[in-house]
Amino acid sequence: MRLRCDRDYENEERPEKAWADVADDMFAIAADTREERCFELCEAMIDIAAALFNVSGKDIRKPGRSSTAVSRVRQIAMYVAHVVLGINMGDIGKAFGRDRTTVVYACHLIEDLREDVDFDRVITMTERVARAAFGSRLGV
Repeated sequence: MRLRCDRDYENEERPEKAWADVADDMFAIAADTREERCFELCEAMIDIAAALFNVSGKDIRKPGRSSTAVSRVRQIAMYVAHVVLGINMGDIGKAFGRDRTTVVYACHLIEDLREDVDFDRVITMTERVARAAFGSRLGV
């Protein structure tokens, strides 16, 4: 991929403005790549949660309010995306079509619900599945 520059400077010194343009382009590419990666990881996490809990991925992705069962699966997927995949809450919110504060609420709720031993086992199993699925991308 070639970065945008108004002119090629092979034998001349590149003016400071041209370097600034190149730096801006590099940061934009890095941001796009990071956002795309986060989006892809969240999409895959939604598919995994849908399969594990026998809920439609379409329902999880649907904007607006959902049934408690669908909402809980979405909250679990958000929690695992944050805790296991290390994605920040703002990026998770964008990928799920929700606000960052919704992700914060979901993570706190799941943490509180983990006090129940049976629920904790379900979350631990979901985390293990995510680690197994994304291990190569996480360096695990």
